[in-house]
Amino acid sequence: MLFFLSFVVFLIGLYCVATRKNLLKIVMGIVIMEYAVNFFLILLGYRMGGVAPIVTEGVKEAKFVDPLPQAMVLTSIVISIATLAFIVAICIRIYQRYHTFDVTEIRRLKG
Repeated sequence: MLFFLSFVVFLIGLYCVATRKNLLKIVMGIVIMEYAVNFFLILLGYRMGGVAPIVTEGVKEAKFVDPLPQAMVLTSIVISIATLAFIVAICIRIYQRYHTFDVTEIRRLKG
């Protein structure tokens, strides 16, 4: 069920990117898709009743939570913040030049 929820959130972000004409709404769609992927990666590492992967002398047989997706998500968060900052900087420069965020208007004024 939660995998389906992450897929639905990804589709909402994809819908925003594909149908919106405002650059800021497109950026928000990209951010929604990035967080949906992060949510999916966290779900891959989760185990019901799992414990932290710390092996001690008393622990012989236990269901461990996979730490690799957590590390991947931390890396993904850093990359997505850098990407978001870059995209917002481009949007600011486009607004300074064309005085609009509308994609169709920017294409018309480009000539």
